[in-house]
Parts: sequence; C-alpha cells; structure tokens
Amino acid sequence: MTPSEEPAPVGTGDALPAFDRVLAAARRLHGVARTTPLLAHERLDERVGGRLLIKAEPLQHTGSFKFRGAYNALRCLRPAAVVAYSSGNHAQGVARAAKLLGIPACIVMPADAPAIKRAATEAWGAEVVAYDRYREVREEIGARIAAERGATLIRPYDDPHIVAGQGTVGLEIVRQCLARGLRPDLALFPCGGGGLVSGSALALGSCFPDISIHCVEPEGFDDTARSLRAGERLSNPPGGTSFCDALLAPIPGELTFALNRRLLAGGLAVTDAEVAEAMRFAFATLKIVVEPGGAVALAAALSGRIDLRDRTTVVVLSGGNVDPGLFAAVLAGREPAARR
Repeated sequence: MTPSEEPAPVGTGDALPAFDRVLAAARRLHGVARTTPLLAHERLDERVGGRLLIKAEPLQHTGSFKFRGAYNALRCLRPAAVVAYSSGNHAQGVARAAKLLGIPACIVMPADAPAIKRAATEAWGAEVVAYDRYREVREEIGARIAAERGATLIRPYDDPHIVAGQGTVGLEIVRQCLARGLRPDLALFPCGGGGLVSGSALALGSCFPDISIHCVEPEGFDDTARSLRAGERLSNPPGGTSFCDALLAPIPGELTFALNRRLLAGGLAVTDAEVAEAMRFAFATLKIVVEPGGAVALAAALSGRIDLRDRTTVVVLSGGNVDPGLFAAVLAGREPAARR
C-alpha cells in the first residue's frame, strides 16, 4: 500500500467502533488538530538495539492527544453545553474544543490536580468545579451537574466518538511510517482508561496486521494489563500510589476493554522511578517535556520491559502537561510525590 492509499475499513458490522470511524474523525480534525511528528534519534536506537520511533503528542494542541477525541465528540454530538470530568488533559481538550465551537463547558477536576492543568483549562474559558478525589466520585458529580444544566456529559474514554478521535494518533503513525517505507513490529502506548490505545489499535491493526500492540501503565494501576490476562475487567487493588496522575483510572472502560481485548498483544507496567528516568531522557535527548503519564511507554522501552532488539517500535509520548515544580524535581533526581 502506498502512503496515499486509504486502507479499507474493517469491522463495520461490529457494534464497536471500527476503523472507518477513525477515518471519519481524521476528516473532522483535518486543519484543526496538529499532525505531530514521528521522531527518531541515534541514542534511542543504540539504547534498545533496534529502531525506535517517538510519536510526540506533547506538541498537540493543549499539550496532549486528548484534544483529538474531545473535538471529534463535540463535532459529532453538537451539544448546547458540555460537562466533563478529568484530572487535566481531557479537561483541557474539552475546554479548547468547546471554545472553538462556541459551547459552554464545565469541567470537574480533582482539587489536587496539577495547577498547570487547571490554569490551562480555565484559560480556555471553562468553568472548573473542584472535588476531593479521596471522598467524592467524579462520575456522580459530573452526571448531577449535566442533569441540572441540561448539558451533555463527555466521558474521557468510554465513548465511541472519543475513541475514534484518539485513533487518529494511530492513523498518523501509519501514514508517517508508510511515507518512510517502514512497517513497525511493535507499538507501545500509555494507558489509563484505554481510549488512546484502543482507537489507535484500530488504525494500526488494520494497516499492519502483524504489529504487536501493548499498553503501558504504572505499577499498581495496571488494571488493563491484568484484565487482558484474565479475560475480564479487573479493578486496581486499593492502596496503590503513583505520580502518573493522568493514568489512575480505577478500572478499564467497558467499550475500550472490549476493543483492547481483541486488538492488543498484552500490557506492561513500569515503576515511578523508571518513568522519571524516561522523562529525563526525553528532555535531555529529544528536547521534549513529557508529563509522568505521558512517559510510561518510553519508560517501558528504555527499562527493557519488552525486548526491542532488531525490531522497529513506535512509542507514543501522550502528553506534556507537567507541573513545573514536579518536573524540576524529576530533572534534579529527587523522588516525586505519588498519588493514589
């Protein structure tokens, strides 16, 4: 297949989102979302003993891939007003998409969310409602506010429009690899609720049938990896901690797990120390600022959690919205504070 050819949609008779919905989302996002670069570096290749390609979503609008799904959902649903709940990246994506489309937005965010994420969300004109993540349930708060205001609730991952929009990351990877004459053997994606990896797997799996796609999560929050092994959705055990605030979903989404169970080869887990090292490497070598949750896939590659020797691997950096104080601590080699 040449770079200009569109691969044929698959699974269109399935009740789950299929590749044709990713193609439709790409048309809606054309000229609105950025086409982020697919980077290479000799030191990456030397480190893993293979070819490593880095998809740099911190360079996307709002600093993460989340803008893609949010804009696609709002374009499809055309709501009068929206409510979303998020620790920050989905919040910013919805806020900016709503601003572009002239839609009022209310975002439910944890009170301890990184200040940079809350400030950016408010800067796009969204109202922020804070909650205590240890005593309150964000889904209940979001549903109540949406009912009171007659607004549409935009969930962060368990929504076919969101999945399709996030899948444009995978579609861009396909086109960028084909333009270089490459067919990747593996792909590693950060995973919280599973929207990014499931949507992207629709595109990658349709175009590269032999590719092995893995989700990567923080240790203690590897619910998708464990669920894939068990064949059913499992929640995270209580008491876990991680500074990867964007990836602390308690259980895989119903929709996203149904897709990931079919499309993924498995899941990996990394420690906060490995994530911090990946953040330092990305800054020093790639000159990219990556937040903890956005760096987990790179952490898996650099720490040897999976054998990448003599293979071509795509690693997604999913976001760069890190609190300046936390980032400074990571660069200085200090132990970051974890959340649960």
